[in-house]
Amino acid sequence: MKPRPHPNDSANRKSIDLHAQSLVICLGPGGVGKTTISAALAVRAAMLGCAVDVMTVDPAPRLLDALGLEADSSEPIEVVLEGIRLARRNESSRARLRALRLDPKRTFDSIIARYATSGAARDAILANRIYRNLSGALAGVADYMAMEKLLELAANPDTDLIVLDTPPATEAIDFLDAPRRLLELLNSRAISLLGAPAGIFKSQLRIVDMAARAVLAAFDRVTGLHLLGDVQSFVRSFDGMYEGFSARAARAQDKLRASDTAIVIVTTAESSRIAQAREFVMALEGAGLRVSAMVVNRVLAELPDASELASAHIAPSLKKKLKRNLADYAALKTREEVSLSALRESIPGDAVLMVAPDLGREPRTIADLAEIGRSIRAA
Repeated sequence: MKPRPHPNDSANRKSIDLHAQSLVICLGPGGVGKTTISAALAVRAAMLGCAVDVMTVDPAPRLLDALGLEADSSEPIEVVLEGIRLARRNESSRARLRALRLDPKRTFDSIIARYATSGAARDAILANRIYRNLSGALAGVADYMAMEKLLELAANPDTDLIVLDTPPATEAIDFLDAPRRLLELLNSRAISLLGAPAGIFKSQLRIVDMAARAVLAAFDRVTGLHLLGDVQSFVRSFDGMYEGFSARAARAQDKLRASDTAIVIVTTAESSRIAQAREFVMALEGAGLRVSAMVVNRVLAELPDASELASAHIAPSLKKKLKRNLADYAALKTREEVSLSALRESIPGDAVLMVAPDLGREPRTIADLAEIGRSIRAA
């Protein structure tokens, strides 16, 4: 049972209620600090007494260091919450934080090892050169493997909350649509055609299908690569596993739409990023997915009091430069407020618009992430 939020915890009242969620998914384009916000929300939830797992996708080296992760940390590792003030300990406190870095290839390999119908089938798939190439390069593999890892983490009853940093995307729906796309692939005609031995169902193949197989066969004769045979062997080796992939993809779709799942869009205040965020909202709504919050990252601090500068006893030349800097800062702040106003008008009515102030430095420690987590507030 999750610990209840402390009644004096103002951060809870003004942002996402992390205690009420079992999954927080952070979406957004690259370069907006999505991974940092994911880690900061996870640290914040642990500070509030939750048992948290955070899965990162492409963390910068400084974040790997802050979370105590190695580049190949593909399984959950306990994060040392050194110097972090946790919520008051009581019998219901479960405070802990684990982190891992998504490795799509290793995740795919582990799924094959776990669900293959036999040791021979497992070895055949892992050794197949088609698999070795597709498992690391096929578009959408990272998206779907993140979902597989999510289901694995969610099966742990000792975890209250999972925070998922998603792969950078130009379309928010790319990641969230991965389970449906996998289901379509597994049910596609191409799978059955590629897996069929030569001569089987030949009368049922259309001319286009036969032509495609003929091209592959001709390519094999010229190159000696035996591509058609490898593709057929790859597809057949998955016999008995398709149902499991389909069932887990369906469970992932259900999890994305669960009432205790929060979808958070992370952006910055630049006009191009705001436009992307609004497109994300529209795409998600079109797919029937609910946006819970939008976090505008690296928001500028409030303007300093100009009267202090006027009365300051400093050299006139320095005061002139400071006034110019203050005017430039005020212009940036005004532009930022215009962007935030545009977001307020477009964000779904039941979603929360929040801001994460600029830390003023690159986050390098758990304490930095905790500071960001505490500072996230309603806009």
